[in-house]
Amino acid sequence: MYVILDIETTGGKFNEEGVTEIAIYRYDGHTIVDQFISLVNPEKPIQEFVVKLTGINNKMLKNAPKFYEVAKRIIEITSDCILVAHNTSFDYRILRTEFDRLGYEFNRNTLCTVELSQQLILDQPSYSLGKLTKSLGIPMSDRHRASGDALATVQLFKLLLEKDTEKSIIQNSIKYFDKRNKTQKLKSLIEEVPSVQGVFYVHDANGKVIYLAKGKNIKSEVNKLFLKITKRALKVQERAETISFDETGNELFTQLKYAIELEVLSPKFNFKKKYKKTAQDFNNENFIIIEKGREVEEHGIILVENNEVYGFGYTNLNYQENRLDILKSVLTPIENKIYTKNIIKNYINKNKVQKIIRL
Repeated sequence: MYVILDIETTGGKFNEEGVTEIAIYRYDGHTIVDQFISLVNPEKPIQEFVVKLTGINNKMLKNAPKFYEVAKRIIEITSDCILVAHNTSFDYRILRTEFDRLGYEFNRNTLCTVELSQQLILDQPSYSLGKLTKSLGIPMSDRHRASGDALATVQLFKLLLEKDTEKSIIQNSIKYFDKRNKTQKLKSLIEEVPSVQGVFYVHDANGKVIYLAKGKNIKSEVNKLFLKITKRALKVQERAETISFDETGNELFTQLKYAIELEVLSPKFNFKKKYKKTAQDFNNENFIIIEKGREVEEHGIILVENNEVYGFGYTNLNYQENRLDILKSVLTPIENKIYTKNIIKNYINKNKVQKIIRL
């Protein structure tokens, strides 16, 4: 579980700033499950340049709650979560400073979307939130206001999770210390998985993916796995500590994601599938496949260039699909793996996709 936040401050000397606005979105890796947004009275004047930047002035904050009045809610909503922000060192420092003033030690594990973007979205001219979201076609409103910036960071983080094919973000994030007996634990894990089409990952106590599988209903597939009594299944059940999942929205993406991540992650208890070493060319050299997405108005996109699979991902704006430079930034690149080409070629030969756009 993550909390994605943004904080606006008064400006001023280092560690003397006061919070003027805070927005926190509790995010389970798929949807926002809780939120807290509030102006905050910093009990000190706001620097003039900050007023011009954010539009927040001293008069607006006169009747706003003071930090100590919202502190309990911040602790509650961030409990058992990893704190995520764009330039986390700033937001986390501000929060810890405010809690220090109250005599409370505020400690959370953190992730920074600036650092993650530099690792997963290469060759961007700028990694500032405004310029990065613009280059990725992520819509943004209320720039330099806590809610607007935090919501944009949610969308950015969602994209980063999708691009993280090695699952390093999730694997490094898992902290699961449930000591219930095995039956109760497995039942609890099944309850955490939704009845959606996609891929699921079984993690051990260290967060490492030890098994992955796919299905049209992943809750049903997890249930089947935990009912099996084969030697391999029993070993997975014994070591399973938590389950994460990726909803795919369509069968083609399910097959692609499963094949790619089986290769990348090499889970201990999966049999490695052998794929054909040769692939036939597509009928067209350059085209886009548009398939059903994970939610209404979202599209699943596959880009083929020069008869090779460039990448795949999701869009919800025509603007992202019509600009090839933006589309390439949004998509998760695929190395020229022959097996992905075979999967796509076989699928479109046997199934009807929503749309194919020839370039």
